[in-house]
Parts: sequence; C-alpha cells; structure tokens
Amino acid sequence: MSSSNGTPITLVGNLTDDPELRFTPSGAPVAKFSVAVNRRQFDRQANEWREAGTDFHRVTVWRALAENVAETLTKGMRVVVVGDLRQRTWTDEKTNEKRSAWEVEGSAVGPDLTFATATVTKVAKSQGTAPGDDAWENASRTRPTAPAGAR
Repeated sequence: MSSSNGTPITLVGNLTDDPELRFTPSGAPVAKFSVAVNRRQFDRQANEWREAGTDFHRVTVWRALAENVAETLTKGMRVVVVGDLRQRTWTDEKTNEKRSAWEVEGSAVGPDLTFATATVTKVAKSQGTAPGDDAWENASRTRPTAPAGAR
C-alpha cells in the first residue's frame, strides 16, 4: 500500500535496464530502475489504437522490496509498480539553476502476468523505514560489514 507523502500512481511498463541495488552507510538496501510506459490513444476515424509516445519513469524502492526487485527483475520485463509520484528539486552545482525531476517511490512491484508467468517464493519479513532522499548518493554497491562485536 502506498503512503500519503505523494500522489498515488500505478505504472505498467517495461524495465529499461536491470535494477541497480546499493546499500546506505547504515546497511539499508535501495534499488533504482526506470520503467518505460507506452501511451496509446484511440483513433476514431481509423477505428484503431495508435502508439502515442513513451514516458520514462524513475523508480526507487527500499529495504526488502529493493533486494527482491534486484534479485527478481531484469531489463525488458513488463512490471506493475505502485507508489507515490514526487517532485524532487535541487540546485545545479555548475549553473546554480534550480532543477526538478518527477520520481516514483515504489511501495509494491511485481511482474505483469498478462504476458508472462511467475513462480512466487515467500521471503522473511523485514522492518524499517526509508532514509532521506540523499541516501542514494551516499549508498554503496556492497553491503557494509558489521562493526566488530556487533554480531
């Protein structure tokens, strides 16, 4: 279920690349991927559907969902993403201009079973919440090692 911190959105489209999994300094998994959504519109004169362009959406997922997405999904797969649409803003370091981008923070992701089948394997439930927006920039591609005596 999506949280109320953005505009709820559901995307159905294809992964443009394999999901990229990283780990924050505290060890929280975070994955990012893009979904290409093909738009269609009905042409009444021709009485048929026509392609009307493609939209690309950047999606971020956290914790167990991030690990499961990275382990399960690959480039080209048709997926369903449920999440919150958010606008991220920043100042460009080179030009000092304000910039913004629309991103989706996913709360549920799965294969679209319209054109595929899937085998589901249940995994252990994890706890926790997502860290702040800048955690991706500070994230590593490898899980941090536990401090001595923390095991």
